[in-house]
Amino acid sequence: MRHTLCKLAFSLALAGAWATAVLSADSGAAPQPDQTAADSMKDFIAANPDCLEFNDRCSFCAVVNGVAECSTPQIACVKQENQCTKRASK
Repeated sequence: MRHTLCKLAFSLALAGAWATAVLSADSGAAPQPDQTAADSMKDFIAANPDCLEFNDRCSFCAVVNGVAECSTPQIACVKQENQCTKRASK
């Protein structure tokens, strides 16, 4: 029984080390979703300087001093391209 427990402990330790190696190898492969979304939002604001409010059908955002302040995403939404919903009066 003791031999079986040692084999089980060794197997679990080996599996944990393997999982850590796999996860750490993937961590730098792609940008984080939050960073990608932030870059996309900055690009949208830069391309639409007169836009005061916009949304992606999930979060609703207002541009305050050049920075987007957004709501929490809706439950079970399907994110789409950002669309300006209110522009500055000219």
